[in-house]
Amino acid sequence: MTTRAAIPVPATASATSRPSAGLRGFAWGVVAYNVLVIVWGAAVRATGSGAGCGDHWPLCNGNVVLHHPGVATLIEFAHRASSGVALLAVIALTFWIFRTTPRYHAARFWSMASLLLTLNEALLGALLVLLGLVAHNQSGARAVYFGLHFTNTMLLLATLALTAHFLSRRLGFMRGSTEFRAPLLASVGLLATLATGVMGSLAALGDTLYPARDLWAAIAEDFSSHSSWLLRIRWIHPALAFVAGAFLLWLIIRNLPGGNAPGNRSLALVLLGLLALQYTLGFTDVALLAPVWLQLAHLFVADLLWITLVVLAVRTSIVPIGCTFGTCGFRSKKTAE
Repeated sequence: MTTRAAIPVPATASATSRPSAGLRGFAWGVVAYNVLVIVWGAAVRATGSGAGCGDHWPLCNGNVVLHHPGVATLIEFAHRASSGVALLAVIALTFWIFRTTPRYHAARFWSMASLLLTLNEALLGALLVLLGLVAHNQSGARAVYFGLHFTNTMLLLATLALTAHFLSRRLGFMRGSTEFRAPLLASVGLLATLATGVMGSLAALGDTLYPARDLWAAIAEDFSSHSSWLLRIRWIHPALAFVAGAFLLWLIIRNLPGGNAPGNRSLALVLLGLLALQYTLGFTDVALLAPVWLQLAHLFVADLLWITLVVLAVRTSIVPIGCTFGTCGFRSKKTAE
């Protein structure tokens, strides 16, 4: 099914409206930096360093300057500092976009969404600390807030990726200049992938709070009525991973032939490689009882897969009116020559 936006394309929606290379590079740089911040945040959780600054926020143990900090304090403080830089980067990106792009440019919407989600990210992080839902806290409230925090993180990463993506488009970056192809299927697939990530974050939280002695003990805990509910829901993560994987394979197969969209084919191949690597890391993570380094690697690849998936899904489902990406939407091999 193909639907078109009802808003007419403004006269400024031409290829000459494409933002500068500096802005495009900065946008993708902000995406990359946020991935590193997210992975470091997982290190805070996996090492039990969430209480490294006590129950103070944004100050660390009530101080601006650290005095003889321990390892946990350094880990937590580094995450807070890097998160603060991320907020400043998103503010700078949004300001730059609104100063240099036309009024109906899609990047404006996504950059504002990114800014709001960044502020919400800070709020959720602060609540985790102020409510004491960190370190070895095993309450149900921690799992709820942690799930909300991770959901917000994934949505933030998606909006940042879409901001950079629409800044990089040659056409189809203005409101009213695109049409939608199979948007419902793409939306369901993205939601399934998001749900997989959220359940994975809860599984990782369970691994941190209730470390197992060996693999068979871990499997037994998943089905024991005496185990924490966090352990008894761990099976949902791999189950959803296979459901989401079916959508990813559909998207990959749809774009592998290439045709007039060689850029989509390249992204599909990258997504296929990341999907295979992610499944491998997932199985290895279970077999080795979730060591910290492997949890971080698993999350890092998950973030790369999510970014690639969001961009490829949008390139496939939101296209310039009357165009194919290989001829007028993106730089193709022929255009580059």
